[in-house]
Amino acid sequence: MVKTLISIFIALGVLVGASLFELYYVQKTFSLLTEVLFTLHDKTEAQTATIEDGTAVRQLWEEKKDSLQIWLPHTAIQEIDYQLYEAVGFICVRNYENALPKLEVVLGMCENVPETYSLRLKNIF
Repeated sequence: MVKTLISIFIALGVLVGASLFELYYVQKTFSLLTEVLFTLHDKTEAQTATIEDGTAVRQLWEEKKDSLQIWLPHTAIQEIDYQLYEAVGFICVRNYENALPKLEVVLGMCENVPETYSLRLKNIF
C-alpha cells in the first residue's frame, strides 16, 4: 500500500513538473519570438528591413519550431510558418506594405498561442 502511494505521488510529481516546464518553455519561446518580430515590424514600418533581417527571424523560428512541435499542435505551427514565410518573402522584394499585415498576424498568433495552453479557468472548462 505504501509503495503504491509513493508511486502515485511520484507519477503526479512528474506530470506536474512536465506541465510546468511546458508552460514555462512555451511562454519563454514565444516571448523571445515576439521581441524579434516587433523589431522586424518596426524596421518594416520604417521601410529599412533587409533580407538579412527577415532571414534571421525565419532562422530563429526554424530553431524554435523543432522543439515547439513537442508541445503544440502542428496546425498552429504551420499557420505561423505560412504567415512568417510570406512576410519574409514580401520583405525580400521590398514590398513592405504587404509584409506589415503578415507580421501583425504572426505577432497576434505569438500572443494567442501561448494563452491557449496556459493554466486559466477558461482553458480548463
